[in-house]
Amino acid sequence: MTFADRYGPWALIAGASDGLGAAFAETLARRGVNLVLLSRREAVLADLAAGIERRHGVRTRVLALDLVADTAAHEVIEATRDLEIGMLVYCAGADPEFKPFLSQPITAAESMVRRNCLVPMQLSHHYAQGMVTRGRGAVVILGSGAGFAGGPNMVAYGATKAFDMVFAEALWTELHDKGVDVLGVILGKTDTPALRRLELSRGQIASMDERPKDTASADDAVAEAFDNLANGPTWIVGDDLRAAAQMMGSISRSDAVRFIQQASAASMGD
Repeated sequence: MTFADRYGPWALIAGASDGLGAAFAETLARRGVNLVLLSRREAVLADLAAGIERRHGVRTRVLALDLVADTAAHEVIEATRDLEIGMLVYCAGADPEFKPFLSQPITAAESMVRRNCLVPMQLSHHYAQGMVTRGRGAVVILGSGAGFAGGPNMVAYGATKAFDMVFAEALWTELHDKGVDVLGVILGKTDTPALRRLELSRGQIASMDERPKDTASADDAVAEAFDNLANGPTWIVGDDLRAAAQMMGSISRSDAVRFIQQASAASMGD
């Protein structure tokens, strides 16, 4: 069975416009899978879709919508009723602010919970049913080391990523013996346009052309995810993050929080 037979003929990528989502799109297209590309920025998606079709000869469909909207999951499902979605990749959900919880309106945290928790759960519930019926497919949800323990400036973000990790793990326990691979991909500091914008705004890099320090590349992270699709429920990307996770598992929760606090301050220059 080819990769496209196992995980196609269509994949839905939420958060596809750049960074990790675009890297997932390129890799899937290279393996012969048609793509539904989803994000808010229609023009960016249209350019990405045109390039992918030209380079790889697959079909694409562009969905421009805001995943924070109450009707987001319903709109996505309706727009793909005619497609057989064999893989769901949920990349949306970065925190562009990295600010204290109380310095932002509560609506910012509420929106993050909707985008990072509610919508991936709704989409997984819908698309995984077809995968189970067919006996093949995959659900990939991107998490973060921020979900290992609480840390400053990412109160809601870290909490949503903890949800994503446990949700993927629990879904794996129910679906992996039904032919559906479920993988929670846990990322550390990864070089994406979103991170570059954040670090530029904080004066930590001089331009968008500069790569932030101590980052994994999006392509390397995606390569690890594809190499471990069948090795769920959780894959931690990068030797350094795997070592940190192992160390945190050997200490108390309170000490883990202090470790995250110190690592966050060192990473972001606080």
